[in-house]
Amino acid sequence: MRPPLRAVAVLAATAALITGCSSGNDWSQPHPRPAAVGSLGPGFLDPSAKPAPEDTIKPRPGSWAGVHPSKDYRVVLLTVGDDRPTKALVTAIEGWADDEHVDVRKVVVGDSHDALASITRALEMNPDLIVTAGNDLVDPLALVTPNHLDQRFLVVGAELAEPTHNVTAVDWSGASFRGEGLGMSSTYDPDSFTAERCAAAVRAGVAAVLTDLTGIVIWVD
Repeated sequence: MRPPLRAVAVLAATAALITGCSSGNDWSQPHPRPAAVGSLGPGFLDPSAKPAPEDTIKPRPGSWAGVHPSKDYRVVLLTVGDDRPTKALVTAIEGWADDEHVDVRKVVVGDSHDALASITRALEMNPDLIVTAGNDLVDPLALVTPNHLDQRFLVVGAELAEPTHNVTAVDWSGASFRGEGLGMSSTYDPDSFTAERCAAAVRAGVAAVLTDLTGIVIWVD
C-alpha cells in the first residue's frame, strides 16, 4: 500500500533537515581518532602558558592557517535562523569543509523550540566536532554540553556564558552573544559578519580544537 501523501511530505521534510557535503561514508563505522595536520604559527598562543578554562586568547591573524584536519574528519553543522549573520557563518563553515575535504552533515533547527531535539540528533551522529551557527542555539547548548563532555563543540560568532572544557567559541567585537538573559552585546554589529571575518573565525576555531586548546574563547578582531 502506498503511504498517504501527508506521510510522504513529513518524511521528505525530516530528511531535508540533514544535508551536507558528505562523502557518503557510513558514520556508524569506527574511524581513526582525528588529529591536527600541521602546526599553529607564531603568535597564536603564548608558548609559556596554556590558557586556563574560559580564558580569552587573541591570536595573531593567520597564525591558524597551518593547521588542517586529518582525513575523514567528521563534522555536524548545527544551525538555526535565516538572518544574514547566520547565513554568512554557514557559508564560511561549508566553504572551509569544501576546502579541507571534510565530511559534513548539516542539521537545520526549525525554530528555537526544536533546538534541544536537534542537538540530540547531532550528538547521535557521533561526529568528531559539532559546529554551531545561530544565536538561538546558545542557551540550549548551555543545557546540553555539560552532560556530553566527550563531544567537542565549536560555537562561531557567539559564546556560552560558562563553557565546559568541551566547548570552544570564536568571537569578535561585533558578535559575542552570550545568552542566559544577558541580551545582545552593546557592540553587536551584523555588518561585522563579513565573509573574511567568518572564514577566519571558523579556521581559527577548528585549529584550536584540533590542537586541544578547548574550553576557551578565541577573539579574532
